[in-house]
Formats: sequence, structure tokens, C-alpha cells
Amino acid sequence: MTAVAASGDRRSRVRFSMLALIATGTLINYLDRTILGIAAPALTKELSISPALMGVVFSAFSWTYAASQIPGGAFLDRFGTRLTYCLSVGFWSLFTLFHALVGGIASLLGLRLLLGIAESPCFPANGRVVATWFPRQERALATGVYTVGEYIGLAFLSPLLFAMLAHWGWRSLFVGAGGVGLVFALIWWRGYREPADSNANPAEIAHIVAGGGLAAHAAAPKLDWSKASLLLRERKMWGICLGQFAGNSTLVFFLTWFPTYLAVERHMDWLKIGFFAILPFIAASVGVLFGGWWSDTMLRRGVSATVARKLPIILGLLLASTIVAANFVTDDRVVIAILSLAFFAQGMAALGWTLVSDIAPEGMLGVTGGIFNLAANLAGIITPLVIGGIVAVTGSFAYALGFIGVVALLGALSYIVILTDVSRIELPQVT
Repeated sequence: MTAVAASGDRRSRVRFSMLALIATGTLINYLDRTILGIAAPALTKELSISPALMGVVFSAFSWTYAASQIPGGAFLDRFGTRLTYCLSVGFWSLFTLFHALVGGIASLLGLRLLLGIAESPCFPANGRVVATWFPRQERALATGVYTVGEYIGLAFLSPLLFAMLAHWGWRSLFVGAGGVGLVFALIWWRGYREPADSNANPAEIAHIVAGGGLAAHAAAPKLDWSKASLLLRERKMWGICLGQFAGNSTLVFFLTWFPTYLAVERHMDWLKIGFFAILPFIAASVGVLFGGWWSDTMLRRGVSATVARKLPIILGLLLASTIVAANFVTDDRVVIAILSLAFFAQGMAALGWTLVSDIAPEGMLGVTGGIFNLAANLAGIITPLVIGGIVAVTGSFAYALGFIGVVALLGALSYIVILTDVSRIELPQVT
């Protein structure tokens, strides 16, 4: 590294190409899993699905998605990022495409379950790419850049998607999204490489190594389930898992019930929904990038990792709880402003994957990410069911927004009280 530094060689920027790939993959991932929310009002009418049953459909994806996290993380650790991601994208895109063929509740539920399995390795793989390609002081912003894909697709594609819905019906949405994903699977296979196999120059490699990167450049040994069991007992894991569950509850509301909320509770027409739906997602995109930039800036200025990583998340969760204020206003513009503020804050809190790479035991990044994402996506199971049940019983979203606000406050408490310092977990030796 000294020789490289002395030579003054300009660093290549291959790591940003890899970041662009996972950001694009994340955009397609969330588009495929959440496009059902846009299709829901028309789909439920055509297939005669009640709000409570639609809550089950929204939830079904997360049943298998959550259950597949640890096996998916183990597969990732064993077979590496390039193959795992390519298979994941290919299969989830096929299952998305098949949504266009559903004729009833049984086939729809079956495809949601298959989609959950196929998408499960995506975020552990994203975390692995960032930990591999980026030094620690760049990871929060890198995490923010790929995480913004969760929001940016629906933010800027919503007018197009609602136009497709109006002109060609809800089935066209799944055909378009699935086709794009299949093309990206080929792009990924051709484009992604580990640092040692890439055209990154020695200066860039030295920069990454100096910051603690390249942790995942080789395949890990077969998963030791006894170590995974020990990891589940760690207080730090409980802290980040409970906190991420809370943040995901806000996210899941926007990805599933939000268009229905605007159509049913606020009585907006399709054109108005398409316009207003953009704003909270843009706000969330800004929140993700701001939170990542702020966290990395604090770290570079000598602030401890504990403060730099936790503070944006805690403040974001506290601010996300303001979503309940939408219950007390009638003006649609004010409602969208409140929801945009809450979603901006949730974006700030979406930096949990940076914590995963900071605390994961050596050689267990995939499994740690799998456990973390399992807990986070329990929100994908519970939140749609709770909201669907509330709407079915009360005929209103008022208590549903209250539920989201309370869970956000509990998440902030988890990061404050349960998660202590941000440092790598050292597991005891198993004999």
C-alpha cells in the first residue's frame, strides 16, 4: 500500500460500477415485489378480494421471504455474490411475469410465496457487495445509494405505471416489470466481479483494503449452525433486528396499502394518485441519501461509529412516528406533506445494513444479513395483516396510521436501549 500511495497513481472507480449494479437490482427488486400495491384496487375488484383477504395476499410474500433469509444468506456465503444474485434476479423476474396470468386467489398467493423465496438473497448480497468493495468510511453513503432503489422506482415510475394501468389493465404491470428483470439478470452476470477478478487498479484495491474492505472476496466455509445459534443470542443482533422491524413497518405501509389509502380513504382519482404518490417516495429517496451522507461525514470527522451510525436512524424513527398527524387534517396537500415527511424520516432510518457490515462476525456476513433481514421482513408479514384487519373492522385507516407511529417509536427505543456500541461481534469458540 505504501508503494501505491507513494506512486501517486490515480484510483480507478470500479467500486462505483458495482454499486450501480446493486442499486439497479434493488430498484427492480422493489418494483417487482410492490407493483401489486399499484395493481391492488383494480385487481381486487376484478377478482372480488376483500380488504382482509388482500392483507393476507400482501403479507404472503414476506412469509417465504423471511423464512428464506438464513438459508439464502448461507447460500450466499457458500457460492458467492455473482451466482447467487443472478439466480435470484432471474427467478424472481419469472415469477413476477407469471402474475399476469393469475385467475384467482390461489394462484396469486402461490406466486407471492415463490416470489418471496426468489428475492430473499438480494439484500444480504447487497450488504456483502458494500462490505467487499467499500472502505468503512464510505459504506453508509454506498448503502444509501443502493437503498434509494427501494423508493426511486415507484417515485418516478408511478405516473407511467398508473398510465399503463389505465390503458392496458393491471396485468400489463407485471409483464413489464418481469421482462425488465430478466434483461437485468444477464447484465448482472456479465458485469459483476469480485475485486480480485475485476479491472480495479492497485490504488483502488489499496484504498479498499485500508478501510477494511475485501472481507468477502472468498467463499466462506459451510455454515456452522452452532455459530448461527450463538449469533441469535447476541444483544446487538436483537437491537438492530427490532429496530429494523420498526422501520420496515413504515416502509411496508407505503409499498402495499398507500395507493389504496389514497383511493379509498382520500377518494382520489387515478391521475391524482399517480401524481401524489410520487412525492413521498422522492422524499424517502432524499432521506436515504441524506442519512448515509450524514453518517459517513460524522465518521470521517472522528465521531465514534456508535454515534455516527445510530443517530440518523434514531432521529429518523422518531420523526417517522409523525405519520399519525395525517389523521387530523383534511386537505389532501397537507396529508401528502405529512406522509412525505414521515417517509423522508423512514429513509434516514434505512441504514441498518451499514450496521450489519459493522457488527457481523468474521466470515458470517451473509448469515448475519439473513437474520437481520428475516427480522426486518416480519414487518412485511405483520403490517399488511394488521392494516387489512383494521380497515376491514373499522372501515378507516386512522388506527392503521396510529399503529405505524407507535411501532416507529418502539424502534427508536430499541436502537437507544438494546443496541449498545457498534463493533464487530466476537463469538465464543464452539467446542
